[in-house]
Amino acid sequence: MNLLHIPQTRISEVKNYIKGKEYNQELAVFINFKIPSGKYRYFIYNLKKNIVVQEAVVSHGSGSVIPKSDALKFSNIEGSYQSSLGKYVIGESYVGKFGKAYRLTGLDSTNSNAVQRAIVLHSYGCIPDVESNNRTCLSLGCPMLSINAFRETAKYIDQSKKPIILYAFY
Repeated sequence: MNLLHIPQTRISEVKNYIKGKEYNQELAVFINFKIPSGKYRYFIYNLKKNIVVQEAVVSHGSGSVIPKSDALKFSNIEGSYQSSLGKYVIGESYVGKFGKAYRLTGLDSTNSNAVQRAIVLHSYGCIPDVESNNRTCLSLGCPMLSINAFRETAKYIDQSKKPIILYAFY
């Protein structure tokens, strides 16, 4: 589990943001979109022990792809099919067309439309369990995990008495 994938500044930002608020003070989820999509770039991080407790491959939105480039673009606009950056609260779960999913509420101006865009954390069969040099399949803007990674994530979310923050950055 590699800590270099989550810059210390991002960890500090989340710790400062949740301090004294009604959020889980021990766990946070980080998505580092600078890392290529076939690699581990989704991390559940224990803020107290300063360790990564889960890492996984996660998709980004098809609209975030820039042709002939490894760079990504991001948007908060409905219909853009782009991923949005910023802090989210992982909300309640529901069962939808992808099975169990968690609603995401954007906390920043860069992701404030997450609810109306139906940006949720869910699993999808085309996401691999292990990292590779191949790019993973794309979403319509949602962070998608493999079925097994989602199952593991769900245990952490469902056991938490308070909402967990997810922070997507680039």
